[in-house]
Amino acid sequence: MKILVLNCGSSSIKYQLINIDANNNSTVMAKGLLERIGLEMGEFTHKYNGQKHYEQTPIADHTAGIKMVLKALTDPEMGVIKDLKEIEAVGNRVAHGGELFKASALVNDDVIEKIKSLADLAPLHTPGNLAGIYAMREVLPNVPQAVVFDTAFHQTLPPKSFLYGLPYEYYQKYHLRRYGFPGTSHGFVAEKAAKMIGKDWKDLKIISCHLGSGASIAAIDHGKSVDTTMGLTALEGLIMGSRPGDVDPGAVLYVVEKELA
Repeated sequence: MKILVLNCGSSSIKYQLINIDANNNSTVMAKGLLERIGLEMGEFTHKYNGQKHYEQTPIADHTAGIKMVLKALTDPEMGVIKDLKEIEAVGNRVAHGGELFKASALVNDDVIEKIKSLADLAPLHTPGNLAGIYAMREVLPNVPQAVVFDTAFHQTLPPKSFLYGLPYEYYQKYHLRRYGFPGTSHGFVAEKAAKMIGKDWKDLKIISCHLGSGASIAAIDHGKSVDTTMGLTALEGLIMGSRPGDVDPGAVLYVVEKELA
């Protein structure tokens, strides 16, 4: 089974075409990255069969980007499939599922409307995520799509972990709480680590670390996330490449006073 996996950002598309055989073994057939979508000049990198194709070209929008990806995948020289009919499913990464999504979901009109309703929780990511879904609907309308949420894995957090020390009415009215990211990574890493030591992750207590330009730590108790460092957004927690992590609000006010004095 060949699955096209998409991670669509506000101005980028990351993709992989993965083949899963009858024994559930997976192989990456091709992967790539489109950047600077919607700008005067975009960049397209496509990796296949140990080779690499790179070009600078205008990429008007996500639909145009998706069409470039599909063309590359079926190209006589750098393609890895002969026909788009070989793609049997599409998986989309979505940044924020709020409290509406506790697991992955198949894309339909209702799911799309719910994702749209959560856009203010991830205003930079959600439009790009939706653009990828819309683009695939347009280009491959009969291929089923699934969405996987960065926040879903952390929906098992207990109230003592996800509630902030703020008036409870803000949670009731605005769903202001810790959501945690990226659950897809923490869940995968924890389960994989358990397998490496010959254990079932549901029998273990694990601390998982997602370290990179964006970074977070999660406490996983018998397969369930019970605490994590990122919060309402992906700004909270550890110091990261371009995010300050936890900062005393008083420090912000102190600097404002000093700088404006």
